[in-house]
Amino acid sequence: MARLTNAELLERIEALEEENAALREQAVADPDATRPLPPPAAPVKHRRSWAWTLLAVVLIVLGAILAPVAVVASWAKIQLTDTDSFVATYAPLAKDPAVQGFITDQAVKAVQDHVDIPQVTSQVIDGITELGTGPVATKALNALKGPLAQGIVSLMSSTVQRFVASDAFAQVWEQALRTSHDQLVATMQNDPKAAVTVGADGSIGIQLGPIIDRVKQLLVDQGLTFASQIPSVDRTVTVAQNSSIPTLQLFYGLAIAAGAWLPWVAIGLLALGVIVARRRALALIWAAVALGLAMALTLAALAVGRIVFVASASPSLVPSKLAQTLYSTVTDAMIATAVAVLVLALAVALVGWYAGPFAVPRRLRGFFQSGVASARAAAERHGITTGRVGEWLYAQRALLRAAVAVIAAAVVLLVRPITPALVIWTLVLAALAIALLELLQRPAITVPEEADDETPVMTVS
Repeated sequence: MARLTNAELLERIEALEEENAALREQAVADPDATRPLPPPAAPVKHRRSWAWTLLAVVLIVLGAILAPVAVVASWAKIQLTDTDSFVATYAPLAKDPAVQGFITDQAVKAVQDHVDIPQVTSQVIDGITELGTGPVATKALNALKGPLAQGIVSLMSSTVQRFVASDAFAQVWEQALRTSHDQLVATMQNDPKAAVTVGADGSIGIQLGPIIDRVKQLLVDQGLTFASQIPSVDRTVTVAQNSSIPTLQLFYGLAIAAGAWLPWVAIGLLALGVIVARRRALALIWAAVALGLAMALTLAALAVGRIVFVASASPSLVPSKLAQTLYSTVTDAMIATAVAVLVLALAVALVGWYAGPFAVPRRLRGFFQSGVASARAAAERHGITTGRVGEWLYAQRALLRAAVAVIAAAVVLLVRPITPALVIWTLVLAALAIALLELLQRPAITVPEEADDETPVMTVS
């Protein structure tokens, strides 16, 4: 293919105009000679039956129904298997004022339930007066029994409150969470190294091996070197029998499997519904809308659940403010995921509409492409051009657009945790990348080398 200069292009246009004038004169002289041949018969398209439409609707509805379940299952899988994620979710509760106040009140109450502070105070003062204080001093000391007991309770409460608000308590809280979750996972998975084991008959046993090993290490650290001779013990002591434990383990395994596979099953059903549809562009829009509605219903259900949970919590056991904090801690990750998927669904619906064979999107695409072409032409008039690189970008435009779409989809599907900010920024950067490719590509004006007298061919974007 040979490139034409502007002068050569003008000469070719003048030649075409002369040829067109000659053809018009010939048409006037002999109308039958220039009569166009009848167009060839259009090939018959085999349209899919309505059964495919019904199948597409069923697949899209199933995918939309499974989407909320997938959100919950994915959250449960992370919370049940990932100790670091579990600790990161619940460790901040140690810094929450509602939690700190609740723990302080419960700690003071627990002490008061086991120690009668007024009685102890009274006994101390009675012991002092029995040593032989005068009547005035005895009366004064007896009058101090109530205030002294209240002062001790106040001192104890402020001491507990200071500890609960300290970093030391936060560290204890985090370590307790980590240990509890590790043991829960080990027990549910029947890890032989777990301190608690579950038999096939539901028997709950304590393994003596880890305990004896720990005691052995403590004795050695204290200088009792003979403890190093204690052998390892492989023995389990049964402490309880509960037939429901194996059932819990079964549900634990199902939750893990559902969290791993349900998101992909839901996405697969939605994608398959679009593929088998008769009008795929319209099916893509409806699949995205269905997914968005499912996420909106999920958010509504979580909001209703908050009201029900707070209302059903007994104020004597869990204060209302603490109940709200606990519910928020549990559901924040699910809410963030549902919002992110909702934003993604709306974006996919918008992109599907813009790229679809509809009148308004076609005019918008034409307007965008004409604007890009004008910007490109203005740059070339000022000597700014991408040259051969731009021609390569134009030749590979379909592949490059697909690559941008695949990378954006991979980010949204694989990066965790998924958040609205992640989805929005991914879509914005993908749109900017597509727009930049459109601007940088450079359609070439070429003609066949073996037929220089033929009409020049101009490729357009």
